[in-house]
Amino acid sequence: MPPDEARERLEVTDEHDGARLDHCITAVLPERSRSQIQRLIRDGHVRLNQKLVRASHAVHTGDVIDLEIPAPVPSTPVPEALPISIVHDDPDLVVVDKPAGMVVHPAVGHADGTLVNALLHHVTGLSGIGGEQRPGIVHRLDRGTSGVMVVAKHDAAHAELSRQFADREVEKEYVALVWGLLHTGRRIDAPLGRDPVNRQKMSTRARRARSAVTRVTGTERLRGLTLAKLTIATGRQHQIRVHLNSIGHPVVGDAVYGGVRRHLAADHRVLATLDRPFLHAYRIAFTHPRDGRRVEFTAPLPDDLQTIVDALRERRDR
Repeated sequence: MPPDEARERLEVTDEHDGARLDHCITAVLPERSRSQIQRLIRDGHVRLNQKLVRASHAVHTGDVIDLEIPAPVPSTPVPEALPISIVHDDPDLVVVDKPAGMVVHPAVGHADGTLVNALLHHVTGLSGIGGEQRPGIVHRLDRGTSGVMVVAKHDAAHAELSRQFADREVEKEYVALVWGLLHTGRRIDAPLGRDPVNRQKMSTRARRARSAVTRVTGTERLRGLTLAKLTIATGRQHQIRVHLNSIGHPVVGDAVYGGVRRHLAADHRVLATLDRPFLHAYRIAFTHPRDGRRVEFTAPLPDDLQTIVDALRERRDR
């Protein structure tokens, strides 16, 4: 168990029989607010009889509630001299090529070593823009996803870039390697929300979902695999990974959404070197917040992904 992480085990008494899960926990642990308890439930830190359930789930006498209360995250991120690739830097914004494995901003379980910690070291004046925990951040990439991101340097740039993302004016293009033969022109229109069983995953079967559209704009066949270019107007959490899995073409290497294969054919053995989803944010285009110019930035495939593509192409072309 990580340092300072607490665990609680509660048994439901007659007094709370039939109560909502969050109400019961709040009554027994009055030092925790209801919103804190709901967040713990939503993030998968609470189990009722060893199962993940919703905050509104009714509890009954004799039920056992297990809570994991993560260690607190420092209130203000600190600068860290972490290596990051800066694609563009001007007085209003910075564009970076985020490496795979790096979390964007501090959160439970990731108090340091994030992109924000690195940015605070490399870029002056970011503190507090858009909130102390996420200075300058206007969008995110999953931890395992590499690629291009834009970060605001001051409040006016943050507000304008955030508006463009909200109004779907930002163009975002990704490269993914997927299982099976995916066709150019495919449009996936499926609302996304929290998985009803595993709250740490997203799903197209969620009870509460938000609209999400993913388009396949280009494809290259690689012997049972497809190297695809994809665009998204929305930016829902895990959107591309969930959408591709929902149509039977999971992202190669994605252990959460069906992209890992135990037994690899000879043509695919190079995939054994992959330790993350093969997903890369290749291109971003938006209107510059200072002068209204349309600007575009790209980040090439990192070495771990390019090596796999080169090997698959060589195998195909023999």
